Amino acid sequence: MNRVAFAKSIYGRFRAIHHSAFKQFADHRQTQQLLDAGPVASLLKSRGVIRFRGPDTLKFLQGLLTNDVRSFGEPLGEKTANVPTPNVPAATVPPLYAALLTPQGRFLYDFFLYKPPKPHTKLDDTGSAPASNPHDPFHLFADVDASALDELLNTLKKYRLRSKVEIDDVTEDFSCWQRYGTGVPEKSSNEEEPEAASLGWGAGVDNVAASSSRASNIGWQWFKDPRLACLGFRGIFPSNTIPPLVEVDKETDEQNYLLWRIEQGVAEGSSEIPKGEAVPLEYNLAGLNAISFDKGCYVGQELVARTHHRGVIRKRVVPLKFIDGDGKEVENKVIPGSDVINTASSKKAGTVTTALGCRGLGLLRLDDAFKGSNTLSIQGQEDVKVVASKPDWWPSEWLQDQQQTAFA
Repeated sequence: MNRVAFAKSIYGRFRAIHHSAFKQFADHRQTQQLLDAGPVASLLKSRGVIRFRGPDTLKFLQGLLTNDVRSFGEPLGEKTANVPTPNVPAATVPPLYAALLTPQGRFLYDFFLYKPPKPHTKLDDTGSAPASNPHDPFHLFADVDASALDELLNTLKKYRLRSKVEIDDVTEDFSCWQRYGTGVPEKSSNEEEPEAASLGWGAGVDNVAASSSRASNIGWQWFKDPRLACLGFRGIFPSNTIPPLVEVDKETDEQNYLLWRIEQGVAEGSSEIPKGEAVPLEYNLAGLNAISFDKGCYVGQELVARTHHRGVIRKRVVPLKFIDGDGKEVENKVIPGSDVINTASSKKAGTVTTALGCRGLGLLRLDDAFKGSNTLSIQGQEDVKVVASKPDWWPSEWLQDQQQTAFA
């Protein structure tokens, strides 16, 4: 059996162990069980991976996306320094979260952008000297919504015109992973969590990773999620491999990551943020570090800037819990698209955008959202009550602005 076939065989056995060991946990969607499980990791099959290559990559993306991508072209600073590790870069640029909008300022697609380290920024396998071949062409990777991948590629190529940038689907070669849950540190610096923030293929503490890394000229690693510290760590890794720090009994179904995001009030991808309809600030993209208000022009910038400077966002995405009249959680009775009604006024308060078991996300009017468990219900299912909650990470001014507007 050759090395490739042997590696795939071993990988398959480990994946079988992972899924059988964690099957029971993945079937339970209650928040407390996810919290008690400690740090877990999920392969995000809902995400695909694309690659941008060419000298005009940054210029091309800077004119399209909501965030400022120029940091990927700047010299590396001390803030991104990692502990010295073979085949892991001595310094890295953190990933960036961004969105592509319609010319009218409505959401289309989201991107997690990663700049792979160049070989000359990494140590060799002795850990004592830089690797060779420093002249690789500039390129970026992005994990994107897999369900909209073909459509996204066509959209990007329409905007490309004569820009010198190649855009390729590399989903078969790379996969996106998320590491999250209780026990994942929520610290402000990579240097405070070197094990996760710096560990990649080739790290000395992971012999399998070290062996794998020496067959590749790229050191892949975990990064802190660029949106919120409470979301944990994210990264793209070669397909048919299990990333470092993923324990044998702690790989879990992607739906548990969805549940974790729902609890934090974070929507992701075009299936949860409606294409061509969603207003970015209502889906909290500014609070999730997806928008730069200083970068200058990009597609759809006018509406975003006007809404931001006006300072009033009347609706936002919030976490929801579905209960019955006795306060007990009700499972699988609500579907995305269901209207949420204010029972006191009989007026629509918003819409359920995502639902999983007894939890969900909803785009609700803020002056209706937080008035107690008896004021909101699902239209046509009045026995299903809706409880909205304010995520801990929300800036206090979001509700203060709404209250000031209500009393004005």
